[in-house]
Amino acid sequence: MIFKRMLGAFGVGAPSVDTVLAAPRVRPGELLRGEVRVKGGDFDADIEYIALGLVTRMESEHGEGEQTGLVEFFRTQVSGPFRLRSGEDKVVPFQFPVPWEAPVTEVMGQRLHGMVMGVRTELAIAAAVDKGDMDPVEIAPLASQQAVLDAFVRLGFQFKSADIEHGHLYGVSQQLPFYQEIEFYPPPAYAGQINEVELTFVASPAGLDVIVEADKRSGRYGGSSSDAFGRWQTSHDQAPHRDWTAEINGWLAALSQYGSGGAHYGGHDPYASHGGHHDPYAHQGGAHYGGHHDSHHGGHSSGPGWGGVAAAGAAGVVGGFVAAEVVDEIFEDDEGEDE
Repeated sequence: MIFKRMLGAFGVGAPSVDTVLAAPRVRPGELLRGEVRVKGGDFDADIEYIALGLVTRMESEHGEGEQTGLVEFFRTQVSGPFRLRSGEDKVVPFQFPVPWEAPVTEVMGQRLHGMVMGVRTELAIAAAVDKGDMDPVEIAPLASQQAVLDAFVRLGFQFKSADIEHGHLYGVSQQLPFYQEIEFYPPPAYAGQINEVELTFVASPAGLDVIVEADKRSGRYGGSSSDAFGRWQTSHDQAPHRDWTAEINGWLAALSQYGSGGAHYGGHDPYASHGGHHDPYAHQGGAHYGGHHDSHHGGHSSGPGWGGVAAAGAAGVVGGFVAAEVVDEIFEDDEGEDE
């Protein structure tokens, strides 16, 4: 796939650049390969560097409002300085690993509505920098993630939307300054009790955290609406062989039976009446069950292994990756994004 554009920041007759991806579809942890092809313009130019960045669209809450825009979460320099002669063709091959926590952009081969992901090529000439446009990249699920998604399909969940939230999940090791929420309408059997279910993956070379949040309807247990959380930890090898359909359905059934907040157990583990804070999967890398809290405003959960969502601090370098740079492109709506 070839993306060609003129470097508008440098004026008429400036060099042009093509970013050529060997394959625009990769999985987390895999290498994204390709070439940056630069063609000289009407004059010689001293190129200072060529850099590539992975960017995605992220939502960030601040004060009383919410801002949405593109954020670069991985960056690598693929070329140092060189002189590009007038009319000269220069090819710069590249390869770099996609972060394990990179959000997925498709489920069952279908693109997730609301997701934006791509590579942005940055070229610097004489202290002027042109970041260019975003060239789309598709991130397919890992086999371990796909096993969970398959269970959601078998249980009758219907995909609603997906987005990227700025922040860190309490009790989960994250390298990136955001996490993905894949939102589903609940299966028909739970539609009267749950508004929606959000699925989050946090992957690493060592394994996978699976976090599920259910937005429960108000009134069923005499209290206000509440959120309930389930968390599973598994290795990538183990995940495809687990019965995710039974485990997730069991978690939903427990919510239906015991509730999640309100008068029944005050926000504690729905299994507290069956042995306090005992984790039924503690020796199987399994689920942790959490209770009621406000996930987006620093709430607290007394369930084991899970709590609220803590807001991220100032942008910076986190775990070797570029954390959220200043949001630089604001979207009015989703129209035309595929183009």
